[in-house]
Amino acid sequence: MTAVVPNPVTETATVRHSLRTQALEARPVNLDGFVEEWPEVGMVAMDSPFDPQPSVRVENGLIVEMDGTARADFDSIDQFIADKAIDVETTEQSMAIPAAEIAGMLVDPGVTRDEVLAVTKGLTPAKLLAVAKNLNIVEIMMGMQKMRARRTPANQAHCTSARDNPLQVACEAAEATLRGFAEVETTLGVVRYAPLVAMAQAIGSQAGAEGPQTQCALEEATELDLGMRGITGYAETISVYGTEPVFVDGDDTPWSKAFLAAAYASRGIKMRFTSGTGSEVQMGNAQGKSMLYLEIRCILVTKGAGVQGLQNGSISCIGVPGAVPGGIRAVAAENLIASAVDLECASGNDQSFSHSPMRRTARLMPQMMPGTDFVCSGYSAVPNYDNMFAGSNVDSDDFDDFNTIQRDLQIDGGLRHVKESEILAARTRAAEALQAVFRYLDLPPITDNEIETAVYANGSQDLIPRDVLEDLKGAQQVMDRNVTGLDLVKALEASGFSDIAERMLSSLRQRVSGDLLQTSAILTKGGPLSAINDANDYAGPGTGYRPSGARWEEMKRLRHVTSASNPEAEVE
Repeated sequence: MTAVVPNPVTETATVRHSLRTQALEARPVNLDGFVEEWPEVGMVAMDSPFDPQPSVRVENGLIVEMDGTARADFDSIDQFIADKAIDVETTEQSMAIPAAEIAGMLVDPGVTRDEVLAVTKGLTPAKLLAVAKNLNIVEIMMGMQKMRARRTPANQAHCTSARDNPLQVACEAAEATLRGFAEVETTLGVVRYAPLVAMAQAIGSQAGAEGPQTQCALEEATELDLGMRGITGYAETISVYGTEPVFVDGDDTPWSKAFLAAAYASRGIKMRFTSGTGSEVQMGNAQGKSMLYLEIRCILVTKGAGVQGLQNGSISCIGVPGAVPGGIRAVAAENLIASAVDLECASGNDQSFSHSPMRRTARLMPQMMPGTDFVCSGYSAVPNYDNMFAGSNVDSDDFDDFNTIQRDLQIDGGLRHVKESEILAARTRAAEALQAVFRYLDLPPITDNEIETAVYANGSQDLIPRDVLEDLKGAQQVMDRNVTGLDLVKALEASGFSDIAERMLSSLRQRVSGDLLQTSAILTKGGPLSAINDANDYAGPGTGYRPSGARWEEMKRLRHVTSASNPEAEVE
């Protein structure tokens, strides 16, 4: 007998659903988008039938075949990877090791990080994919714990304003660095505002702590200009892609990106490339390959260009892998592979992708639990509505939750709880310093009333509107007058903010030493911290980085903790 299937268009109203189904349908997760796998267009996380099989052949010191493609048929990405990213001396030996055995090396605490790197430096994209496919999500996290370049995890914040208000950005940067962020970045709705906002972020960041680096994420010419002036300290929005047509769409090649990276490095500006699973699908030219395979090509382009690190973890494309089966596992795998070829990894968690709080947390845990060089490459230090990077997976509303998870699991995500009095003091100091610098440089004035409002504000909706036209004129003056980071130092020193001036000058001095160009480098109160002087030494239980001592005592403190000696009181 043939079953009668109701017509969903005409008969839906007659179908009776259980109250359980109705309750589940109302859950936030069901507002997310999910799609079936479609390998032909690359809509598959890490297992496309069109992915190549691993292979390599070397003749006369030259890779003449890679992953089933002869050198004569290499595209520009193949050629760059073969010539610049793979160790030709060891590749045949490394490629001969079964993928499952290499995966075991990643997980095995008895195999050192250096021993793994000696193998991974000779692996092709398809072989690295084969290795990743052997790892489940827990094993990926185990591998990340060992392969992270810098021993001590850190975090990066987004400090943006829906109104591009420089005063707000200064306050947010001060609070963010006080809370523990090692890097802060901004972007804008109106690009012409960039000089004022970048200056505000630089000043505010040093008002909160000593050392944090800043960037202003814009189109590359302006971003490089601000960096060379010393108004910003690092860059990471230099995008690379896994297929040649998508690279060409951006008027770029692996060689042009490598040249741009050299321009930053020549001025002592820390920089990393940006890539992410799903970008090629999103741009309509994945060539039928899996998202992770194409991302591995991006990782090796980064390695071949000599860049110290990579912002990956799907980044602005997270909705694409998040919609297919195994997509979040693939995102964690790309983070691991970046670390497994000895790159700094700023591991994403920087764009909203789900309506579900539980799913957002699950997306964060594969990076937060083992620790990465930067757990978020953009934790929004502002409310979601103010985040000009299209929102973040975690934002200022989540500070207490994030700190509590650190405390619950004794894991270090780079943040700390601080008293409101300390936050208000740092925000006030940043605002007054910016006011003084604007006055010194004859820029549009910042009033005391604006400062009072900004210090206590939650977001841009609470601010006093500024005269946008006058601000834009002032921003242009900054560029026309060739204002540099040293001018900001002089303005701060002359205006009575010697402490912030000294911190900014110390940061600028690092341009000369070049220490921030080392893999996974951050600048702390004690000086640079990188894979050189803070190398990951995980070798199994009881080893490697784990919160202890003063840091653990700091992490124990939350906003509401009952005092053991005085149950009536709360310890802040």
